[in-house]
Amino acid sequence: MTDRLSALDASFLYAERPATPLHVGGIAIVERPEKGFDYGQLLSLVGRRLAYLPRYRRRVRPVPGHLSRPVWVDDVDFDLNYHVRRSALPEPGNHRQLFELVARLLARPLDVERPLWELYMVEGLAGNRVALVTKTHQSMVDGIGSLDLGQLLLDDEPTEPGPAEEFWTARPRPGRVRLVTDAVADTVRRPAEMVENVRTAVRDVASTADRVLGAVEDVASAVHSVLRPAAPSPLNAHVSRGRVFAGVRTDLEDLRRVRRRHGGTVNDVVLAVVTGALREWLARRGMPLSQTSTVRALVPRAVRDGDTVGGSPEGPLDNRVVPALVELPVGEPDPVLRLRHLSHAMAAQPDADRSVAAAAMLRLGGFAPATMQSLAGRAASSLSGRLFNVVVSNSPGPQRPRYAGPARMTEIYPVMPLARNQALAVGITSYDGGVYVGLNGDRKALSDVDVLAGMVTDALEELKGTIW
Repeated sequence: MTDRLSALDASFLYAERPATPLHVGGIAIVERPEKGFDYGQLLSLVGRRLAYLPRYRRRVRPVPGHLSRPVWVDDVDFDLNYHVRRSALPEPGNHRQLFELVARLLARPLDVERPLWELYMVEGLAGNRVALVTKTHQSMVDGIGSLDLGQLLLDDEPTEPGPAEEFWTARPRPGRVRLVTDAVADTVRRPAEMVENVRTAVRDVASTADRVLGAVEDVASAVHSVLRPAAPSPLNAHVSRGRVFAGVRTDLEDLRRVRRRHGGTVNDVVLAVVTGALREWLARRGMPLSQTSTVRALVPRAVRDGDTVGGSPEGPLDNRVVPALVELPVGEPDPVLRLRHLSHAMAAQPDADRSVAAAAMLRLGGFAPATMQSLAGRAASSLSGRLFNVVVSNSPGPQRPRYAGPARMTEIYPVMPLARNQALAVGITSYDGGVYVGLNGDRKALSDVDVLAGMVTDALEELKGTIW
């Protein structure tokens, strides 16, 4: 049976450009146990888990004449060593050096002639630590048929090294005649699908509005929110091929204390912290800010309860995607009022099947928490870049330690892709009492990403100061 890419998955391949590769990344920092954790053990771990992720041994094969969408076919030349790679920092490596390496790794597009994923083992970190850096194309991860590789690499308990991967035999590659006849057969069975393919692939404002109006009952509200472009901002710039990255760790308990004092949710507090950092960054750039100045954020959210960031989902089907376009009040000087504005804005957002960015996710029934960043990237890519200034995605993570084989994970930073004309993407996730913020930026437009990272810390301290 032909495994054909969905219209949405195919659109990510068609829309990808050298300056805007559409893959999502992640950084997991783990501590080597006394018994060690080396490249061979990682290879063995990945090889054993690939049986649960068949798509990670498949590559994209186009259909002759573009008669239909491409198909997934087994990579008859699959080479695990190509996808699982080694790198190292000069010892003792620090976070800044790691983030610089990650920026360079994530800036490079994936090879479309091979399965669309890579995993790097970065050694040399101080304290006998190792970083595992993942790259997964958005066409690979739909939250139902395929999850992010990191979801299956991490376990609740340490696991001992096992045998090498089981013997795997690729299915024969379909020939041109087979691809054409299958495409014709699919078109005959589902003639309306051709129209759906075109609608899903188009990305201008008008088509986005059409998709949203089809899913949202409140037509007047949808037209207003979708057709009004975001205000001009330094966050909207021509994206180059270079990237910069910075990560920030905060304590989940600090965010909860702010929430208990001022109300709202932990997710609202996180958005208020990001807003405060952006306010300071814009002021430093010389941007004139009035009290009504805003930055529009696309905020795809994983929702279980009020504590979106701190939740601990039990399984993938327990979550919902609730993306929204939210005005961040960067002009408001009072941090508490900023938080209250955001709490009100988030509380007023409709449910997932009624939200502006839900068109890209209407067919999803659930997803694993570690897959949320990919789904957020999919939502961002499905909307015109003129509709928002920045992507801010947060994903609830486990509050208990996780292990890659025998190695305990101590930190995790998401790396969100940049959308067209978007100079910054913010990924947020929680893990084991911490909240981790990943700032992925364009190297030309956001060369001062380290400064912005420091402002995230300052913005949280400002909010914490209102508690006393």
